[in-house]
Amino acid sequence: MNGLRVTSLLVATMLTGLVAGVYAIYANAFMPGLAKTDDKTFISAFTAVDRAIVNPLFLGLGFFGALVFTALAGLLGLKEKSLPWIAVAFVLTLIGIIVTMAVNVPLNDAMKAAGDPNTIDVHAVRAAFDESKWRTYNLVRTWTQIGSFALLGWALYLTGKSAAQP
Repeated sequence: MNGLRVTSLLVATMLTGLVAGVYAIYANAFMPGLAKTDDKTFISAFTAVDRAIVNPLFLGLGFFGALVFTALAGLLGLKEKSLPWIAVAFVLTLIGIIVTMAVNVPLNDAMKAAGDPNTIDVHAVRAAFDESKWRTYNLVRTWTQIGSFALLGWALYLTGKSAAQP
């Protein structure tokens, strides 16, 4: 059971770090780069990336997998000193998922539903997208995931420290 507990905590930490990294790349490179483009390029590039990231590997393993493995690590470590850290990490990851599903995904979907950038009013669609709102909530989910990653890292440290004690 100890091996499964440690493995689930390690996987939760890695997946959480992966998701934090994806959000951070959006915040630090992707969205600032797109902000400098014309409306048609913005819509074309953003929707292409959004369609590409909605895949089983990222959604199933990374996005939801981080939450599932964090829950599993907590359940398997109910009597461990690391449990409070894992529990808060779970809550932060859940907040990130809720923000994504409540804010970012609806904005993404509305832009995709507008249609082909060659046939729509790209200026109106980009304005309706509300880049500022999307970026603000992306920062929220970025920081919740970074916090979760840090807490899971601390939980791993505590787990290793407990294992090393006689």
